[in-house]
Amino acid sequence: MEIAIKLFQFILSISILVILHELGHFLPAKWFKTKVEKFYLFFDPWFSLVKKKIGETEYGIGWLPFGGYVKIAGMVDESMDTEQLKQPAQPWEFRAKPAWQRLIIMLGGVTVNFFLAWLIYTCLSLFNGEIYTDLTKFENGIGVTEAGKKMGFQNGDKIVSIDGKPAERLENASINILLGDHVTVLRNGKETTFPINKDGVADVLKQKEAKLYITPRFPMMIDSLVTPSAKASGLAKGDKVIAINGQPTQYFDEVGTILNQNKGKKVTIEVLRNGKPETVSVAVDKNGKLGILTDQKALLNVVTNKKYSFGEAIPRGFVRTIEALTMQVKQFKIMFNSKIQGYKNVGGPIAIVKNMPVDKDINGNFSVNWAAFWSFTAMFSVWLAFLNLIPIPGLDGGHVIFTLYEIIVGKPVPQKVLENAQMIGVIFLLGLMILIFGSDIFKIFAGKL
Repeated sequence: MEIAIKLFQFILSISILVILHELGHFLPAKWFKTKVEKFYLFFDPWFSLVKKKIGETEYGIGWLPFGGYVKIAGMVDESMDTEQLKQPAQPWEFRAKPAWQRLIIMLGGVTVNFFLAWLIYTCLSLFNGEIYTDLTKFENGIGVTEAGKKMGFQNGDKIVSIDGKPAERLENASINILLGDHVTVLRNGKETTFPINKDGVADVLKQKEAKLYITPRFPMMIDSLVTPSAKASGLAKGDKVIAINGQPTQYFDEVGTILNQNKGKKVTIEVLRNGKPETVSVAVDKNGKLGILTDQKALLNVVTNKKYSFGEAIPRGFVRTIEALTMQVKQFKIMFNSKIQGYKNVGGPIAIVKNMPVDKDINGNFSVNWAAFWSFTAMFSVWLAFLNLIPIPGLDGGHVIFTLYEIIVGKPVPQKVLENAQMIGVIFLLGLMILIFGSDIFKIFAGKL
């Protein structure tokens, strides 16, 4: 049931985005009296699931869920139908229209994607607000993993800024640090700026839960005992761990480090109970765990739930759209960095479906988390806008480059050049698609997905 709901969300999100993106091409084409032969959700090689011709346009749903398309008469597109182009240009064809009209038609899809993301983020800000982990409330600073330390952080640091920009939200900061160059922290009462060690970034990206290399630093208070050995140890709810094997452990991150060094062994733990010290002996399992749950109240103290009025939600929606776009651009920096090898972490449709958020109630029933769904749809809308603007033949960006060339030079790119470039672009995109799917399948068999 869980996978069915995830798949439903993915298909619904992609369908909304594809239909609106293609509508962004379709409407200006119609406004400029250009013939649109096909409007398809998903691709239809050999056959389609549904199709119906209305007027001059055939509307349909293909069986290959990799996007969608509008087939505009007189345009070299992914269909590679060049027979029509051998005839003299007709007034209703794309190639017969002025360059500025063709440019508007080409940019219509990404324009819709951008404004759709802005609208969704505005609505999310207005109706849901934003819940985030507030770095300014980290009274005890941060706790970091070994990979985080390798990047240059120390336990207790308070993050001030990343690449000179103030850091307020842990969720954004943990990603921006991976994409950034340097970070400023408050360490031992003084501001310190250091370059981000890319070897540490590579280590973080190898982890399944990459965002967890930085956590709030808080005292370790015991909430409950969940294993027989923990229950028999003498520990109790409300105990505050202050030392293990004689080593002071004021904070949770210090406890984790010592326990990992004593896997499968017994350790002596000193706790404060009702203000008085107590000492107990506890077995550490092979995973470096004590079999206890910690009190999560401290985490709630660093969470901010920010609300927005209608007037505030609109500019906030725009800012969130720009932040999402900036994040996409920066991710390319990681993807093509040979030292970090971020391309190994690229996920395709299978990975996306697997990571789609769902809600689960106390009875184990799954349902759609609509706030998370719309947040994903907004982010993916920005991603599609950015991806389509890349100047690769076969994408909108490729058509835009050729049209701008015509506007600047004063004459169109030769038809044969357009056809060859389109062919190269289609082959490249198909190869990229196979590579991404292959990566997903490899990760499944390797147990990494």
